Amino acid sequence: MSTMLRVDLRGGVVADLPAVDTIMQAAFDPRFGEAWTRNQVLGLLSMPGVWLTIATIGADPAGFALSRRVLDEAELLLLATVPTFRRRGVGAAILRSVIADSASQGARTLHLEVRSGNDAIKLYRSAGFVKVGERHQYYRGPAGQAFDALTYRRDL
Repeated sequence: MSTMLRVDLRGGVVADLPAVDTIMQAAFDPRFGEAWTRNQVLGLLSMPGVWLTIATIGADPAGFALSRRVLDEAELLLLATVPTFRRRGVGAAILRSVIADSASQGARTLHLEVRSGNDAIKLYRSAGFVKVGERHQYYRGPAGQAFDALTYRRDL
């Protein structure tokens, strides 16, 4: 079993976007079309209710989450962990932070979408998320192939 790591979490800012982009390119397989562009992330960061969570191991960026809240609902838009830090507590720490931040901001539910077959589904289920729907052929790979998205929800 892998050794769990000490994960430091902090709020992210625009200056973190290069690290976010690097993590995203390493974490998301391009076959599935899940990664966002830096401009997409930047555009969302300027909107009210959107926040970025950065995870570090020592001085090294280890992962991030992009989330938003509207009224009493929050959504986990992106969560990524550097592949060498997977299954070592980084994703779980980020997810716990997003859950706590969502609740402290007044959200009553937290939603997310994840590609069918993604290993992160185990993490989400272990954190109390339940599947509430599917979006057929939601993700598009670069060669035009389509992948289903599963929608999950967790009450806060």
